[in-house]
Amino acid sequence: MSAKPTISILSLMLILHGCDNMANQPKLNPYELPVGSQVRWPLKPPPHTVARDEPSKPPAPPPVTMALLERGKQRFEIFCSPCHSRLGDGNGVIVQRGFPRPPSYYSEALLHAPNQLFYDAISHGYGIMFSYADRVGPDDRWAIVAYIRALQASAQASLSDVPPDQRGALQ
Repeated sequence: MSAKPTISILSLMLILHGCDNMANQPKLNPYELPVGSQVRWPLKPPPHTVARDEPSKPPAPPPVTMALLERGKQRFEIFCSPCHSRLGDGNGVIVQRGFPRPPSYYSEALLHAPNQLFYDAISHGYGIMFSYADRVGPDDRWAIVAYIRALQASAQASLSDVPPDQRGALQ
């Protein structure tokens, strides 16, 4: 027997023996702990981590203050006005360029809708509107809802609703 076939046979046997060991080595099943490790229940996340998912129950709406309305206006103009317009009538810049028109905040259905509907629409989207949950935090969502309610109230207001000493500032 010559050297070439002998070396080839020995090489093949070594390769097959290595594959056998690899196939029969110990392994961990999914969710199985390594040998010797201990679990301390309840498991706590590593320090300084932020939860990926939002709590299932939204935070309660904060009291309406001037600072909340100003924050709501700022967030509304950034995130909502491209479609809903700065007036909330549903004729934003995107709509003028061919995007489908969102409902006006002054429609009967939305004038009488609960605040939670607006909060949920911002959180989860509605119709063709996508979710803004990753862009607008829960506190800012409530600020936007408060500002939408202020827009709706201002559209229904008349001059007699303004105190007499402040009417001069409107003209």
